[in-house]
Amino acid sequence: MAKISKPEYAEKVKELSEEEIERLLSRMSGKLPRRLQKEKLSLENALAIQMELEDEQLQEWRKMMAILNKKEAAKAKATHKTATTAKAKPAAKPAPKSAAKPKARTASKTRIPAAGKTAKP
Repeated sequence: MAKISKPEYAEKVKELSEEEIERLLSRMSGKLPRRLQKEKLSLENALAIQMELEDEQLQEWRKMMAILNKKEAAKAKATHKTATTAKAKPAAKPAPKSAAKPKARTASKTRIPAAGKTAKP
């Protein structure tokens, strides 16, 4: 029989309700359900092993999430620093408007017929 590294899981199994046992059994994967079917493991041992595996997976997931959260916080902090430094710089003043008036259209752009000549239809 497989040994459970932590006997506290065997005690926890005894306190489980029928619904909790069903849920644990439904989450079993790999060799564990086959060993249970072939009666190489008792139901209590299989449940205790499953609980132990799930706790280990949960701890690994928590570590990964902590690492991701730290990276995300560092990234947010870096973007926050660049945003605040950009805000701290005074904005450039707009270029002064030219005092010159816009040029008027010249007569060369419009065609005026020469004196004494008529326009041909």
